Amino acid sequence: MTRNPVKTATCNELLDTFYANLRTVRVEKLAFSGVGKRDVYNITAPFTHGGETVILGRVEERDSEFSQVFFFILREGAWIPRAHTHTYNLQDPCVALIQGELIVGGVEVITAADDPYRIVSWVTQFYRGYRIDSMRHFSSGPGTMKDIRLIELQDGRIGIFTRPQGARGGRGQIGFTIIDSLEELNEQTFIEAEVLQDQFVPEEWGGANEAQLLKNGHIGVLGHIACFDRLGQKHYYSMVFSLNPGTYETTPVKIIAARSDFPIGPGKRPDLQDVIFSGGLVRGDNGRAVLSVGVSDAEAYQIEIPDPFIEYEQ
Repeated sequence: MTRNPVKTATCNELLDTFYANLRTVRVEKLAFSGVGKRDVYNITAPFTHGGETVILGRVEERDSEFSQVFFFILREGAWIPRAHTHTYNLQDPCVALIQGELIVGGVEVITAADDPYRIVSWVTQFYRGYRIDSMRHFSSGPGTMKDIRLIELQDGRIGIFTRPQGARGGRGQIGFTIIDSLEELNEQTFIEAEVLQDQFVPEEWGGANEAQLLKNGHIGVLGHIACFDRLGQKHYYSMVFSLNPGTYETTPVKIIAARSDFPIGPGKRPDLQDVIFSGGLVRGDNGRAVLSVGVSDAEAYQIEIPDPFIEYEQ
């Protein structure tokens, strides 16, 4: 059983700590073209593949949740769709490199049998391939489970982060398990992952958005923590923690970015105004890191912050 020795902190307590520690940041809004008037948000961090710098982004009309995931490349200051590249009818993309293969995931929405415009559930889908142009579907998550993330561990095995809800996870906890190969990635693996303890109070929830291997073999986890306020408005914050894959021990959650870090701008709905989506983190060699985020379900930003994983490598 995984235990965190520190009392579980609430969103508000973590925010107090976050705002008490002043930091220098640099914020940049990402510009997109080639997708009409649709919004692009909930992006991944940039990654290099086949000599190209690529990001994935959720592309969607402002008044819809039926989205496509595009591969984008940077041209003359704007991110444009990669030419002749398949798009996926998914939300909230994620990417990982596992045993030399590119792994792309995203959330497929399920509609009602009698109403193709009413979303009743969702499933995380995974694709694999050595090239962007040759991806194939290979695994599906359990119904209603988002925030499934993969990472190749130091010994070559594969760590899996899950997001159980309901009887095992309440509004949303984080699970973890280890498999030997991608062939073991199936619904049972997701369902049976051990729930990490003491990360969120029962009234709040969170999930993993990206996992990175640290110098000491531990895992640096970028994720989100979320809560409702008294008026029923949602609040989502970027957070991190580290996990020892040998013992499943975790460090306390800490918030690293909030909606207030970014300029006032449009939102998909009023209840999503104070929401940021942790897309990915690129670490530099200067003690800084660039966090890619979706903001208010309408825009995409990058923010340079102090590298939040350094302390986990000490």
